[in-house]
Formats: sequence, structure tokens, C-alpha cells
Amino acid sequence: MSYVGVILISITLFLAAGFLLIFAITGDVKSIEHLYKNSYLQKPLTAAEESVFLDLKLLAKNNPEQLLNEEQLKKLEHGDIEIVVRKVNDIEYASPALDKLGLVQSLPMFEETNINTRDTIKMKDSFFTYVKFDFYFSDKSEGSIFVMRKASSYAELIRESFPILFALLLLLLVMIIGLLNYLVSRSIIKPISILKEGAERIKSGDLNFEIKATSNDEIGQLNREFEEMRKKLKESVNLQLQYEENRKELLSNISHDLKTPITSIMGYVEGIKDGVANTPQKMEKYLSTVYLKARDMDSLIDELFLFSKLDLKKELFTFETVRMDKYLKDYVEELQLDLLQQGIQIELQQLYKPIYVSADREKLKRVLANLISNCVKYMNKDEKHISISLHEGLYDVVVQVTDNGYGIESSALPYIFNRFYRAEQSRNSLTGGSGLGLAIAKKIIDEHGGDIWATSEVGKGTSVFFSIKKGEEM
Repeated sequence: MSYVGVILISITLFLAAGFLLIFAITGDVKSIEHLYKNSYLQKPLTAAEESVFLDLKLLAKNNPEQLLNEEQLKKLEHGDIEIVVRKVNDIEYASPALDKLGLVQSLPMFEETNINTRDTIKMKDSFFTYVKFDFYFSDKSEGSIFVMRKASSYAELIRESFPILFALLLLLLVMIIGLLNYLVSRSIIKPISILKEGAERIKSGDLNFEIKATSNDEIGQLNREFEEMRKKLKESVNLQLQYEENRKELLSNISHDLKTPITSIMGYVEGIKDGVANTPQKMEKYLSTVYLKARDMDSLIDELFLFSKLDLKKELFTFETVRMDKYLKDYVEELQLDLLQQGIQIELQQLYKPIYVSADREKLKRVLANLISNCVKYMNKDEKHISISLHEGLYDVVVQVTDNGYGIESSALPYIFNRFYRAEQSRNSLTGGSGLGLAIAKKIIDEHGGDIWATSEVGKGTSVFFSIKKGEEM
């Protein structure tokens, strides 16, 4: 539609240019309408010219010798009317303003049929319009009478050059249309063709290309939006592929982690069936082991389910303002007795001032539980110690959980928050665990808009830090 519009605009501009050109030549709107008819075909005479011409024509028909009477011809002249009488090739009479030599060279030849009676001649730098009548004198010699009037040299030149000017205007129109066609092709058609090609590539599943915007107009904006859509679509496809890869890895790890307890349970059940547990003490031991293995499996499945929901962002979070110093104090008091029974001391080093954060209480508790659980698993000293401290930043709050376990190798630190990763690659069953605890903690902290990281020194212990944005005071 825009392309057709450009062509219509081009034609309109061409017509307007022609109109302005003719108007500039004539200076009269009405004469524009009749320029071709009046100036080129008919060349009408004024009333005075018509009267003089008819008188001369009448004399030529009835008494041609009177046309040689100079006094009588002068009586007919008035205003800007010029009279010329020619006999054979000699100028018998010419108005004083006319150049006889120029007339001899410029006037048309004798024409007995009197078909071409009107035209324009040029003498020196002036143009003259004329009307003529050819006849025979009494002696049968050729004669011609001319009624002439000086014309505007500029207007006459334009009139004679009109075909050339029209051709130039036509050429100008072609050039304008060609230029506009090029501009439209470059600014509209080509970008749209690129968009069409891009849409076809996306349709075929190819997202590995780029659409560049070369202008700042609506078409350029459309190209940028299309490119942004392609990027988002590619990110979505890559994310879907990542989810698929994660799912495969998850299934592989699940099968690995579930196979060990299931094999153990099957072994103990077969032992019971075969009568190996032939005493009440053995039976109780076998059943306790089966129960513990089943509980571990249940815990693993719960963690897998939670991690899956966090990974797919389908776990709901309920954020509220939490007084962090009091929250940690209550949590440590709740946990302290259980840890003492395991021979582990826990202490809280906190700031003695209210500190508020925006957090989901239950999810935050899950993070702390996973970190403490990790500390407990990897204790290897007689005096087991866990410390929790709180640090206030300008825009966030940092919680630090430190233990005096056997630490983590520096080469393993970058991977400890990956799912199913455990520093002991053999997955030693003595420590247990699924390898999901720290991965779940990272997902939860990410949803809080914070960050989580760790430092460790082998033989001395590990510190895990996580940050949470500050909240408004209650």
C-alpha cells in the first residue's frame, strides 16, 4: 500500500511541477488552460488584426494592385500591427519597425493552397507571430500579404521548446519514481523481506541468526522488536533444552541415589524371608534398618520434589518483614538442645539492634536447616562447634554459618551449590545426604534476590554466607 502511495505522490508532484512551470511562463491561470490550444494551434488574432487582415485579403482578391499603394497600406496600420506585402521574392512594402532583409530570409515561401497561414518567425532576437494570405497579382506573379505582431521572445521560445520541456519533465518523473523506488526498497521492502525471511527461519526452527535495524523509523523499530522476540524465543528454547537436560540428569541421579537404599532394603527383607533374622534382636535390627532406609528414601523424594518446583519456579513464596536478629535467636534456641545431644555446640553472634529483612519465614528456615545439616554431617573433631553470625550492610543483611569440620578442597568450592554434588565423589554412605541441600538453599536465596557463597580451609572448617535484602521496619 505504501509503495502505491509513493507512486501516486510522484505523479502528483510531476503534475504540480508542470502546472508551476506553465504558470511561471504565462503568469495567468486562465491562459494555462488554453495554452496549447490558443498559442500553438489557433493563434487567434485580435479584433483590430482581424479587421486589417480581412481588408487586405479583400483587396488581394478583388484589386491586388492596390496592395502596392504605400499610402493606402499606411492607413490600415495602427497600434502594434505590422503589414508586409511581398511580390515574388521582393518585399514591396513593410512597416517601418520591420527589417526588410530579415523578412526576406525569415518569411515562409509562397503557398497557393493557403493551408499553413499562421506561425511564428524569428528575426534577430525578436519573435513575430503572423497570419498570411497568398494570391496572384494581375500579371500572374506570386504575391503574399502578412499581418504581423511582435511576440514575447521568452514565451515563444518556451512554446517552441515545449516538447523538449515535456520530455524533460517526463524524464524527471521517471527519475523521481526510480529514486523513490530505491528509497522505498531500501527502507521498507528490503527490511520487510528480511523480516519475512527471519519468520520463515524461525518457522523451520532456526534461531541462530540476527536481524539488524538500520534506521530509527517504524520499520527499524519493528526490526528491533522482532530481533528482541527472536532472542527471547531462543532463550526460551535454550532454557527448555536445559530443563530437559536437567530432567535427564535428575533421573540419572535419582536412580543412582535410590538404588542403594532399595538394594539394601531388598537384602534385609530377603534375609527376613530366608530366616536369617532368627532371633528377636536380629529381627528388630533388620526392621530398624529397613525403616531408616525407607525414611532416607522418603526424605530424598521430598527434597527432589522441592528442588524440582524451585527449578521450574513453581514454588510459592510468601514474603513478609522479618526481624532477623530475633528470628535467628529463636531458631538457635529451638535447635540447641538437639545439637547438644549430638555433642555439638552452637552459638549465635548477633548485633544488639533490630535488623529487618523481607523474607519467607519457612523457606528461610529451610536454608538454615540445610546449612546446619551439612555442618553436622562433616564434623570430624572431638569438640564440634557451629557458629551463626549476623552482619549488616547498606542495603542487605549477611548471615554467616561456620563450622570446624574437615573443610572443603578449594577445587570443589565452585561446585558445592550444584545439585547432587558432594565433595566426596564416591558418595560415601557414611555421611548420607542427597547432594541437594546446598542446591535448594541457593535456589531459595536466589528467589529472595540475594546471593550465597562459601569459603573453606581444609582441616579447619567451612563458612557459608548468604545475603538478603533489608526490609522496612515494622
